[in-house]
Amino acid sequence: MNKDTKPMIVTCGLPYANGMAHLGHMRTYVPADIYVRSQRKQGREVVFICGSDTHGTPVVVNAEKEGITPKELVTIYHKHFSDIFTRMGVRFDAYGTTDDEENHVRTTDIVQKLIDGGYVYSKNIDIAYCPHCDRFLPDRYVEGICPHCSAIARGDECDQGCKKPLFPGELIDPRCAVCKNPAEYRSQEHYFFKLSEFDGFLKDYLETLKGTDNAVNYAKGWVTQGLEDWCITRNMDWGVKFPGVDGLVVYVWVDAPIGYIAFTEEWAKSAGDSWEKFWKANTDGTLATQDSEIVHFIGGDIVYHHCIFWPAMLKGAGYSLPTDVVASGMVKIEDKKFSKSRGYVVWVGEDYLDQGFHPDLLRFYLAGYTSHTKELNFGWDMLQEKINSELVAVLGNLFYRSLLFASKNFGTIPNGTVDPEILEKIKQTTAGAIKALEEYEFKKYSDTVMELASYANTYFQSHEPWALIKTDKDACGEVVYNCLQLVKALAVLFEPVTPGKMQEAWIQLGLDGNVADVLYDEALVPLVPGSDLGKPEILFTKLEDDKIAEMDEIAKKRVHLAMKEAGLVPDEEKLVENAKKEKGGKNAPKCACAAGEKMDAENKAENANEPELLPEITIDDFFKTQIKVGKIISAEIIEKSEKLYKIMVDVGEPEPRQIVSGIRAYYTTEELVGKTVCVIVNLKAAKLCGVKSQGMILAADDGNGKVSLLMPDQDLEPGSDVC
Repeated sequence: MNKDTKPMIVTCGLPYANGMAHLGHMRTYVPADIYVRSQRKQGREVVFICGSDTHGTPVVVNAEKEGITPKELVTIYHKHFSDIFTRMGVRFDAYGTTDDEENHVRTTDIVQKLIDGGYVYSKNIDIAYCPHCDRFLPDRYVEGICPHCSAIARGDECDQGCKKPLFPGELIDPRCAVCKNPAEYRSQEHYFFKLSEFDGFLKDYLETLKGTDNAVNYAKGWVTQGLEDWCITRNMDWGVKFPGVDGLVVYVWVDAPIGYIAFTEEWAKSAGDSWEKFWKANTDGTLATQDSEIVHFIGGDIVYHHCIFWPAMLKGAGYSLPTDVVASGMVKIEDKKFSKSRGYVVWVGEDYLDQGFHPDLLRFYLAGYTSHTKELNFGWDMLQEKINSELVAVLGNLFYRSLLFASKNFGTIPNGTVDPEILEKIKQTTAGAIKALEEYEFKKYSDTVMELASYANTYFQSHEPWALIKTDKDACGEVVYNCLQLVKALAVLFEPVTPGKMQEAWIQLGLDGNVADVLYDEALVPLVPGSDLGKPEILFTKLEDDKIAEMDEIAKKRVHLAMKEAGLVPDEEKLVENAKKEKGGKNAPKCACAAGEKMDAENKAENANEPELLPEITIDDFFKTQIKVGKIISAEIIEKSEKLYKIMVDVGEPEPRQIVSGIRAYYTTEELVGKTVCVIVNLKAAKLCGVKSQGMILAADDGNGKVSLLMPDQDLEPGSDVC
């Protein structure tokens, strides 16, 4: 299936070596790994390259905070990322750092070529200078007001507003990001890349660039607006020295992408191969005749650098051009904008792998949750639902039932031939899956292959081998043989997505070697009757509620701590201390919700102080809560609790709502039945003492032990809106 003889290089945007790997990183690297594995299954020569971005102000700033050198900092996090990628099954052929000697040499060579070609010039510009710290302030050492949209911005980009790249001297009211004192602009000589001269080239180039629309169209928009020359030097000691000038290093967005070439050189040295066949493969300087394919997988926030700045730099220095730029959508955590400072983050190591989750589960979720270019929302309950309903119930079920039945009843692969209909189904699935990845649609790939698993389950079920074995063992053998052939095909097709588990399946089928090394064509090669089978094992087990609840609790605590550190929630210890002093009297709440929460003395005291300290909300925030009138149908004691009732409430829906409420100390079951109450109906379901609760009944608490249900002052039908 060798569809193309051109060598292919696939790269991923370089992670900064100044922090831990999180879910947002994996949104880029896992799909790229899936793509590379799939290309190899088609017989393509592919080299997969990445490395740590070790230069730039973020690294220097973090190193200063830690009290260590930038070199020490990047050494720590380079190893961290390398280890995480290995654990996640992301197999790079080379993973270097931009501080490697090869990158220093290659960056110096390319910058010198741009200088010699007349694409670099010097001029005096205003640079932010901090009198208090007595130094010039590059990039993220300075913050101020964006000149384009007036948002708070950092020195190199309006990251909070219009997202436009910013150049030295552009920020209004600059301040030192370290000491927070006002900065002043001072004139200094710096060097610029003539990006504006590549305007015509880039317009033509972007018409032929492949990849995802969110990358290509975004870049076209920037070119249409007009391009400005880029300042490519910075006042720093850490980085690649600018040729012939003391005290300046090249801008990080010069040497970082050049790392792709340097890492390819490192691979070539170890593999005894050529790096030039990828990066010096032009025939006449156009993509149509370029003798290599260069595919960049990146996050959506660095499109400008990869589709405009980078190809212009390569063109000016006489190197091959990117043929595809694939940009991923952003990531949300529990419907909240991804934010490390706010606690809406999932760390790949401590939150996922170290908790015992298999890497293939996350790989499957990242590939199959939504289109690659759309926003991906992650929640532990969403992960649970997708894994349990697809990997466990469909794929894993097929593998185990087929292999277990074959092992118990035949011992080896039974006699049989592949049904022509099944052979055609495998062919169609393979073709559809390959086409999906040509369009960078990883969800479509996953869904297409999962449809084959559903087909295989239907085949197994409809032929009832458990009954057929009693009447016609040979006919049963034919059915089982075809089921095992489908299992083999699925192992081949799903290997790019779930490589570890598919290797286990490969071994259970009794097949030799590594399924990662076989081509897609192998899915059509018939199994050999009489071959030994491995021991059948369950590949995927359900993600249980208690584990998901544990992860939810970890996530909630992280958000709470982050908000507390940001001053957005009160300090619980101070609240409890104050409440104990006041004995709950002065700051008693005017309203409370009758939820089944643990209400010990300290929690009551804490709640007593909380209303005065809660942040204000808007009317839009309030209307996110849907409150309806409900009528209590029944109430019963939850034996495991001293405070909780299980209450059935009619809220105007086809079925009554089951709600767990902590009002047992204030009402008998007889008093509750028939009461009309107010219920929050869009509250996320939760389990209390093992009983599912699907809402919240509202009550008022005067803080002195008196609790009263909130009830309408006249008869209303269940389901009436509270507004």
